[in-house]
Amino acid sequence: MTVISAEHKVVIPGEGESRPPRKLAVSETGASDGYPIFLLHGTPGSRKGPKPRAITLFRQGVRLISYDRPRYGGSGRDEERTVADAAADVWEIANALGIQGQFGVVGRSGGAPHALAVAADDDRARVSSVATLCSLAPYDGPGLDWYEGMNPHNRDEYTTADTDDPALLNRLTGWAAEISRNPRKMIELIGEELSGYDERVIGDVALRRLLLDTYKQGVEQGPQGWIDDVLAFRKPWKFDLADVHCRALIWHGDDDRFSPIEHSELVFNQIGTPDEHKEFRKQRGIGHFGAVEVLPEILAWVLDGVRAVSAAS
Repeated sequence: MTVISAEHKVVIPGEGESRPPRKLAVSETGASDGYPIFLLHGTPGSRKGPKPRAITLFRQGVRLISYDRPRYGGSGRDEERTVADAAADVWEIANALGIQGQFGVVGRSGGAPHALAVAADDDRARVSSVATLCSLAPYDGPGLDWYEGMNPHNRDEYTTADTDDPALLNRLTGWAAEISRNPRKMIELIGEELSGYDERVIGDVALRRLLLDTYKQGVEQGPQGWIDDVLAFRKPWKFDLADVHCRALIWHGDDDRFSPIEHSELVFNQIGTPDEHKEFRKQRGIGHFGAVEVLPEILAWVLDGVRAVSAAS
């Protein structure tokens, strides 16, 4: 087993003229023979998002795989993609990297719904565990006021998407251009809406640098990946949460002003995982960026499930 830190381009086959072949930018880091875990990035974001160092993952026994969703970073666009389309991309990446057995999937913020899509599309029972950190819920979730408790910045983005207002494109195009030139612009955009906890997290110099790098990487092609995420969240996801049956952990901080905790509560109640194999972790006093700090704990949870199965067999 060796330490790896590698970059790949994975070609996704086309489906006629409407969906030509495209490439996905993929990173893997950690232990070459470690347990494979996919980490799906936030909105906006990229495969370069905050994660433990390669040597830390190596010692933990994790082979961590991240990729840029279509039109983020180095990945080509998937026209009118839905949340469910992430599943086919993950399967293609797994095959390209020679992953033949089971793997875990972790989704952070905007990556969380996409992680659930992978788990729901698992007819071969290859997803051992799925973990979501600060997830959104489907736009039509029963009994959920989708916008309640959401900060004005996010509320404005999603409301504009609902009306097909060209202002969404114009606004995000402007923001993406500014963030590409100066990543600190993203922090400025959300700065006044942060909880005290999130202000402390972003105040950490090293973590702040990682966040700025992932924002810059994510919008280097422009705003389209960001726009496509926003549109995908506010239309049918094209999969049923009840089709998630694997071991599941739903994590959320109760002071999250970007993805209110009620979203994760609905996800927890709707997924089809049996009660004895799913867990809801509510972190008191923690904001949205707690999802960054808790990642090592979540990766350990995925591995604990693998070890438990091995011990039982």
